[in-house]
Amino acid sequence: MLTDRSFMRRDYQRSGTSVLTWLLCALAASYLVQLLFRWLGSNSIEQLFALTPDALSSGKIWTLVTYSLIHENILYLLANGMGIYLIGRELLPLLGAGRFTGLVLAAAVTGALTWLAVHAVRADHIGVVGSSAATVALFIVFAGVYPEKEINFLMFFVLPVRVQPKVIAWLLVGLELTGFLFSELAGGRFDTGIAYSVQLGGIVTGWIFYRYFHAKNGWDRAPGPVIELPSWLKRVKAEKKTAGYKVNVTAPADLKTEVDRILDKINSSGFAALTDDEKRLLDEAKDLLSRH
Repeated sequence: MLTDRSFMRRDYQRSGTSVLTWLLCALAASYLVQLLFRWLGSNSIEQLFALTPDALSSGKIWTLVTYSLIHENILYLLANGMGIYLIGRELLPLLGAGRFTGLVLAAAVTGALTWLAVHAVRADHIGVVGSSAATVALFIVFAGVYPEKEINFLMFFVLPVRVQPKVIAWLLVGLELTGFLFSELAGGRFDTGIAYSVQLGGIVTGWIFYRYFHAKNGWDRAPGPVIELPSWLKRVKAEKKTAGYKVNVTAPADLKTEVDRILDKINSSGFAALTDDEKRLLDEAKDLLSRH
């Protein structure tokens, strides 16, 4: 029955642990392990999982991802963890577990490759850690999906501010480019110690994911042409009849099979992946199946 599905009931309860919860637990657990080894006087965790040109050249391919689980201090962990949680809880129901996980992993790898492209050429022996690439990638997607949604926060914990996500996104791009050019590339006295290239890789990943894998008409796309032909030159196009689902009242078993297929699609790809016909079928079938 359609109403037997938990996410179709009003008293919805999550079944199992979400991928967002697992990600946050992994970040917290990794930091606890770091603290334990630091207390024992060892930095073997950073040596094994942090990303460095030397580590990658020695065959530690896993560091392209694992560096994002390691944090330098508790402040960086809290900042990234809070960002991932606040944005992730908005995007996870929309994207689905599979695409959400893919976005986070792609951001980590792209951020790592961007950082390596800068520091391998300079023959630096420093390393990089932190999940900031995933954080900024999630925010770029969020800004694309909800560009006009107002965000309210207290600046300096005193001044109330309301701002749109698309404005923050453009400011973020500007700040990251400025930091990359004048801090990470220049080095010296302007070096802030922040891996701006990693975050730029996350921004690019989020933009590509939103533009080419999610959005139909995003706020970052250029509007269509405004020049049109005169009305007397336009051809009158016949209206196309779109084929819709027909609910067969006499075959509830076949209908239930089709509904189960759609619900499985929601579980794997998110509600946004449904076509208009599939959404219409769910609405029509809900009442029908409840009567059988």
